[in-house]
Amino acid sequence: MILQNFRFETDEAGIATLTWDMPGRSMNVITEPVMTELEAVIDEVAGTPAIKGCVVTSGKEAFSGGADLAMLQALGRHYETMTAAGNDPEAAMQAFFEGSRRLSVLFRKLETCGKPWAAAINGLCLGGAFELALSCHHRVMAEGDKARVGLPEIKVGLFPGAGGTQRVPRLMQTGDALQMLFRGEQIRAPAAKAMGLVHALAPLGDLVATAKAWIAGGGSAVAPWDQKGFKPPSGKVYSPVGMMTWPPANAIYRRETQDNYPAAKAILQSVHEGLQLPIDLGLRVESRQFAKILRSREAAVMIRSLFVSMGELNKGARRPKDVPPTRVVKLGVIGAGFMGAGIAYVSAGAGIEVVLIDQTQDAADKGKALSHKLMTDQIGRGRAKSADRDALLARIAATTDYEALRGCDLVIEAVFEDRTVKAEATRRAQAVVGGNVVFASNTSTLPIGSLAEAARNPDEFIGIHFFSPVEKMLLVEVIKGPKTGDRAVAVALDFVRALKKTPILVNDAWGFYANRCVFAYLREGHRMLLEGVPPALIENAAKAAGMPVGPLSLTDEVAIDLCRKVMIAARQDLGADAVDPGQMDLLDAMVVTHGRLGRKNRLGFYDYPEKGAKALWPGLSAFQAVRLAPDTIPLSDLKQRFLVAQAIEAARAMQEGIVTDPREADVGSIIGFGFAPFTGGTLSYIDGMGLPAFVLLCDRLAKTYGPRFAPPGLLIDMARDHETFYGRFNDAKAA
Repeated sequence: MILQNFRFETDEAGIATLTWDMPGRSMNVITEPVMTELEAVIDEVAGTPAIKGCVVTSGKEAFSGGADLAMLQALGRHYETMTAAGNDPEAAMQAFFEGSRRLSVLFRKLETCGKPWAAAINGLCLGGAFELALSCHHRVMAEGDKARVGLPEIKVGLFPGAGGTQRVPRLMQTGDALQMLFRGEQIRAPAAKAMGLVHALAPLGDLVATAKAWIAGGGSAVAPWDQKGFKPPSGKVYSPVGMMTWPPANAIYRRETQDNYPAAKAILQSVHEGLQLPIDLGLRVESRQFAKILRSREAAVMIRSLFVSMGELNKGARRPKDVPPTRVVKLGVIGAGFMGAGIAYVSAGAGIEVVLIDQTQDAADKGKALSHKLMTDQIGRGRAKSADRDALLARIAATTDYEALRGCDLVIEAVFEDRTVKAEATRRAQAVVGGNVVFASNTSTLPIGSLAEAARNPDEFIGIHFFSPVEKMLLVEVIKGPKTGDRAVAVALDFVRALKKTPILVNDAWGFYANRCVFAYLREGHRMLLEGVPPALIENAAKAAGMPVGPLSLTDEVAIDLCRKVMIAARQDLGADAVDPGQMDLLDAMVVTHGRLGRKNRLGFYDYPEKGAKALWPGLSAFQAVRLAPDTIPLSDLKQRFLVAQAIEAARAMQEGIVTDPREADVGSIIGFGFAPFTGGTLSYIDGMGLPAFVLLCDRLAKTYGPRFAPPGLLIDMARDHETFYGRFNDAKAA
């Protein structure tokens, strides 16, 4: 037996240890060779009388991140190649089905091989790797925060297809199992044991020995569901308990997904049908659903954007290749408000020394206090210790003294969104650090070229636009000004990646990329309100379209007065045509006439009582000259308006050269402003519909709702030639 991805050893007691340690990789992943080798080991364990059982563990810090999604993509391409080549469609589908369920069959073979298997989970164990652990008869998990288990496939448009939907509901109550499968969250060791997902916890150093002891003590080689008389924890599907579970589960599914995610529906079906069958038939039901989902458009584009493209961007796909790697050791942050304080927190959390500056010591200290609060919250959730908080806070120096910036590798100003204020901060900082230290602005809309006029060396000036709240949002826009050099770009991208956030590189323009799309979304909601669409319908239609929050609620979160200031600045910089006059009047009335600023003063499009849930402000009806009856409004039009408005803006950004890589447009739209993930992102939404069909839709919406929906020239040209964004701009990957 020749193994390249595993080490296989048997001790004097006849207990084997299989150590997964793939050469040349930082993390183990399930590939075709891994499956082939694992099957050989199963045969060896089962066929060797001297071997009593086997412990499977990892030689790396993590156990495994799961299956290589590129392998699954290749399976789909192979099926398409077979059908395109004129092969029998039924034979092609059978080959695809068997290929898609190979892992499930392999794990079942392990589970029924007649010898006890124990998983020693030393670190992160996700997806197919956790399904491997679930097929083992005993699971021991390392104590501490690094070891986590989970089935996150739903986050890339898939679902657990190697036994996860069948074994998890046989280990815990059905409702809890469905929540776990729907959320795809990582579960820490104590919770995993409490949920029944693992049998025991042990110190990392004792992990394998503990697993071996279970085998030596006569551990059973029969899974619970293979034992006579087994009953799922929640009993039969069609029972009083089942009737208390399944109707609400279906309602929750529809509320949370709006029926936009086929993988979520497949989970529901697999669990519902599988629990009524013996495990082998249940696994076959799961496999059929998995093969169906694997061929879905939603899975294809979500895998591409949220796994492949996001992974490429996180690894520096857009980084200038000729610049040596850089590392920010000391960071200066000017402005200790909410954004600056958030930047200081995530940077200190990444081990970077931070100087946090504001006009007064009280303001600087208040900014640092945010880090104390956030770390205290982490401690309360069991995710950090007091020593972690103390260490992080020690890395943040709150001060008013610009001299403290000496020695910084990077300085970020995060002051008020005003050119004069930003210019003053830039001059004061560069008087200390000089013009050769990379200087960045956290502006959300102001062009970098204009802000760089205050810099000593525009070549070292760049935009680094974080999104709020900084500690939660994954996206960071790195904005390249007209004179920004490659070194500044490299430093900015390396810094963002060190924070474990995803950077997209965009060229300079008013509003950059993300905020242009966001404001198109908000504008559409405001226009609907003025047209007489009931406010509740506006919000619900946006969620039905796949957006995480309605436009009126989002305006409140951003702050109505801030939206108004942005529009005023846009009108000043770009001219009167840059803003919608009706929308401007609406925001003027909300802020100036009614003093409604949004959530921050508890008065916005919603009312925010100190106790109780928020509710739409009844006064919104005063802004509607007519009030449309809900049943007269095409819901499909509302949903399309929300998505098309943003997609058109993304296309304009590509046409104007603001965004040059479709990967960045798609990834940025999903993780930056929540554009319907099931579409794969703004440009995948257009590609998925087809350019000719999308242009026809734009024309129809423009005739009905206004010229803002008129397709830009790029879309018209691409529609004429039946192009796609990923086809036309594919060369961007090599740039």
